Amino acid sequence: MPSKALTFDQAEAILAAAEAEQSVIGTYIVVSLLSGARTEEMRPLTWSHVDLAGKPKASPPVPPHIMVWRSVRAGGDTKTRKSRRTLALPQRCIDALKTHQERQASRREATAGQGRADHDLVFASEAGTELDAANVRRAFRRVAKAAGLVAKDWTPRELRHSFVSLLSDSGVPIEKIALLVGHSSTSVTEQVYRHQLRPVIEDGAVAMDGIFPTTAA
Repeated sequence: MPSKALTFDQAEAILAAAEAEQSVIGTYIVVSLLSGARTEEMRPLTWSHVDLAGKPKASPPVPPHIMVWRSVRAGGDTKTRKSRRTLALPQRCIDALKTHQERQASRREATAGQGRADHDLVFASEAGTELDAANVRRAFRRVAKAAGLVAKDWTPRELRHSFVSLLSDSGVPIEKIALLVGHSSTSVTEQVYRHQLRPVIEDGAVAMDGIFPTTAA
């Protein structure tokens, strides 16, 4: 059975529900949907691979970004060498991650000396360890239900499919989508996401800022 993709209205609803949660899984959903990272790449993501400031005065400027270099797959590598990529972050991701980082720092301070693990993980469990796939799925469905979706019909993996579909609908060329999702060629993207792709102009973060602007914009 092919994976589904969220419509724009469904995606906006789940983003709003995720942001309202002010939780680990809420931030996880925002970053997953707006970056296109695989769920197995999100779970081991560390703060050392996150840059929320970038280097705006560099030549050329470096935007805020995440380095998707690790995976929970055997060996800890991304799916393929082509999958190792650095992704610019849209503003809603930056805002969500900054808030999440502040919450995480407060919790770390409050639980100091209580044996909580500290592995520099962006998305950590209450114990400070890597999130379990089953727990991510359950928490995701809770947010999906709050967004008005039939929760049992959706999984975290479909956030990535939705990323592809939304970019394609926005006119982003398949060549750029393939790079963003870490595929070795456009043929892989076409094969995996043929139900989401549409004929075609910009990169993922720029496009997502246009599709889902911040409320302050």
